[in-house]
Amino acid sequence: MNDLLRKSIEQYSGQSLSEECALQFDAFVFEKTLDKKALLLEAGQSCNYIFFVLSGSCYSYLADRKGDTQVVQFALEGYWISDLASFFSGNKSTYSIECLEPTKVLMMNKAAFEQACSAMPILERYFRVLIQNAYVSMQYRMAKTTSEEAEDRYTEFAKRHPDFMQRIPQYLIASYLGIQPQSLSRIRKQLASKH
Repeated sequence: MNDLLRKSIEQYSGQSLSEECALQFDAFVFEKTLDKKALLLEAGQSCNYIFFVLSGSCYSYLADRKGDTQVVQFALEGYWISDLASFFSGNKSTYSIECLEPTKVLMMNKAAFEQACSAMPILERYFRVLIQNAYVSMQYRMAKTTSEEAEDRYTEFAKRHPDFMQRIPQYLIASYLGIQPQSLSRIRKQLASKH
């Protein structure tokens, strides 16, 4: 089993993963390497996989009729990314997922997900905790987007995710935060002049 994934499972489950479980889990996933700008998922398709990022980065987004995009999630090494509504329901996906850099992922389909969670209680707990955290994070982000000034949202994001600040293009961070790119440039200049 990949060390990054093992660390993630142990961290979020609060349990040690046995060698037997680690070997068993490897049978449920496969690795794929993708180029920059490659799509892991295109909106309108059924999302058949969840993706664990081993290296590289990607993001999920939805596009409106004008072609404007709204970023929903970023994923660097150690993060999972997917369109969970589509993955669990079998319905068409709302989001597209694109690689920002050359990216290597582990992929798991729904049947493998269900089998892994049934066979290994540690994985059931791990994925439950991840999904709970994602839900809480989404609610927090929605509340902040509607109640805080753009500068405050940007400052908090930069503090909480310094790794994203180095690798994610600013226009995508602006989209994620619900800020116009020009406004984000102005905010960054103002913040730089204060230091």
